[in-house]
Amino acid sequence: MWPFTSGAVLGWALGANDASNVFGTAVATRLIRFRTAAILLIIFLLIGAVHEGPKCMTTVNAVAQTTATTAFLATLSAGVVMLIMSVLALPASSSQAVIGALLFIGCTDGAPDWGVLVKIGLCWLLTPVSAGLLSALLYAALGVLMRPLISHVIWRTAVLRYAVILTGCYGAYSLGSNNVANVFGVYVGAGMLSAQSAAVYGGLTIALGVATYSRKVMMTVGRDIVPLDAFSAFISVLALAISTHLFTQIGVPVSSTQAVVGSVLGLGVLKDSSKINMKIVGRIVSGWVATPLAGWLVCLLLFTLMNVFI
Repeated sequence: MWPFTSGAVLGWALGANDASNVFGTAVATRLIRFRTAAILLIIFLLIGAVHEGPKCMTTVNAVAQTTATTAFLATLSAGVVMLIMSVLALPASSSQAVIGALLFIGCTDGAPDWGVLVKIGLCWLLTPVSAGLLSALLYAALGVLMRPLISHVIWRTAVLRYAVILTGCYGAYSLGSNNVANVFGVYVGAGMLSAQSAAVYGGLTIALGVATYSRKVMMTVGRDIVPLDAFSAFISVLALAISTHLFTQIGVPVSSTQAVVGSVLGLGVLKDSSKINMKIVGRIVSGWVATPLAGWLVCLLLFTLMNVFI
């Protein structure tokens, strides 16, 4: 059982960090309470993980061949990186953390699959761009369709609250379907779990992270990048959900963090770029750059320690 403990750590850290991407804007704008958001996140994240989670596991396992020991090291390294980012209240990418660790594993055992890595890297670059463009388009299109409803004071709050809840549930489903491969996917490649079992166990550990330590990062995403009104919060989550779900269909685990930050920035540029907190954006982007490198370095450190003491 010991190799699975690191996957549990990574799942918990992912839930603590990435839950902010789905309901962070809604909680920050007080459209929904944190407790309600956490319950909905857990339910729909688990549904997404079980229903579509195995789709991205093939890509993760193609980066490098793993054994029980290297699967343990890769997930532990990614979990440590995600934990550090959560403590610093920085949104981070579990996809980048685990791929960075797997890159080190691949380099120690021949060579990683560079074709797969290029495919993943391109998708990472496209994630914030696609989410930003989607949020701008959705803001314009749905603004026209929903304006008659939300312009009425009595209907405005109710309509937007239910819209945010529905899109948040979709976002949680997309998060589970795309990111659960990062948690227990390497154990499938090592022949230790079936894809369906990995999806269930990964979903449960992510849910635990949501329930216990996700509120702090929610506020960073939902409040500190750029001030959002309720309609903008709805649009940003919808753009996140659609873009993440699209990448699930091609089997590539991407960063829901990059998606939500891209969607929020897209709205900020569209509405008033002067209100964007570039200091916070700079911290988040630096975290994106540092995450795969940190995954690689932590895995190197753990691998070295293992060889010295074991």
